[in-house]
Amino acid sequence: MSPTPQSRETSLYHLLLRVMFRVPPERIHHLAFAAMRLVTRFSPLRQLVGKVLVVDDPVLRNTVFGLDFPAPLGLAAGFDKDATGVDAWGPLGFGFAEVGTVTAQAQPGNPSPRLFRLPADRALINRMGFNNHGAGNAANHLRQRRAGVPIGANIGKTKIVDAADAPADYTASAQLLGPLADFMVVNVSSPNTPGLRDLQAVESLRPLLRAVLDCVTVPVLVKIAPDLSDDDVDAVADLALELGLAGIVATNTTIRRDGLNTPDDAVAAIGAGGLSGPPVAERSLEVLRRLHARVGDRLVLISVGGIETVDQAWDRILAGASLVQGYTGFIYGGPFWARRIHKGLARKVREAGYSSVADAVGAGAVR
Repeated sequence: MSPTPQSRETSLYHLLLRVMFRVPPERIHHLAFAAMRLVTRFSPLRQLVGKVLVVDDPVLRNTVFGLDFPAPLGLAAGFDKDATGVDAWGPLGFGFAEVGTVTAQAQPGNPSPRLFRLPADRALINRMGFNNHGAGNAANHLRQRRAGVPIGANIGKTKIVDAADAPADYTASAQLLGPLADFMVVNVSSPNTPGLRDLQAVESLRPLLRAVLDCVTVPVLVKIAPDLSDDDVDAVADLALELGLAGIVATNTTIRRDGLNTPDDAVAAIGAGGLSGPPVAERSLEVLRRLHARVGDRLVLISVGGIETVDQAWDRILAGASLVQGYTGFIYGGPFWARRIHKGLARKVREAGYSSVADAVGAGAVR
């Protein structure tokens, strides 16, 4: 049997991955990202890339919090920290992208090395620490973007800002980015900024979210950690409903290290950081199901965490996700990854007898 085009794409990328994995993770990230921006910068090449990678299928289109999404899989925050690639993600096959995390003040992040691969788990550990050039810089990039897929701005707390001053710090970013982004995500769930996750407590989160809501007109969502207790997940969901948020992004990376294939001593040598990829998939799905049971269709749920395959993306949609996101899956899956996911989802929609992916959202949830 001759290999299929998909299997050839996968095999070639696996060979390329072996070469790339000889280069330190953060350096190869910058090189690969520069190449992506280059091939999508000029119109003829951008159109050619789009013809190859974009799945333009009407069953994939969905209107979510008033925005038109051409396809449900987006790029998660963390890859395009400064919004320098906003014009690349549509041609590369994504239905939307979330840029950032952006902070009000520029900051270098944590010392290197701060990004690590766990190939045995197809996972990553990062302790980047919100390294970015600040909200003003990201705003300049967003101001110059072409029309394309929806872009969300993910905002976080500047490290040197005290927790008591967090609302003002988030507001400073929101005021700059809100008029330029299509939606905004308030990130209170990265494990790499000291004290940040404490802001997920409802008494801290309420004034912060109110401050952001008061200064922007675009939809506002909050991003939560997979390590929240079930009771805390419920409390955040109730708060989101109380304040009139557009939705919740679930989930960020985890600080847990159980069940890994990577040897314990190798994991210990890496040290602190957020774990992403397949090891977080089970809990991410659990949180999604709990959120949907709590809020139904009153909030938009965006599911992220460990999505690698078409079946996993489809399970998230059936469990209540209107949109899904990936980062680590893209790293390990390669440039055709979004295309494979979208072609598979279109097939799933039709096989299940739905007229669009929107009809499948929450269809598999326990009622």
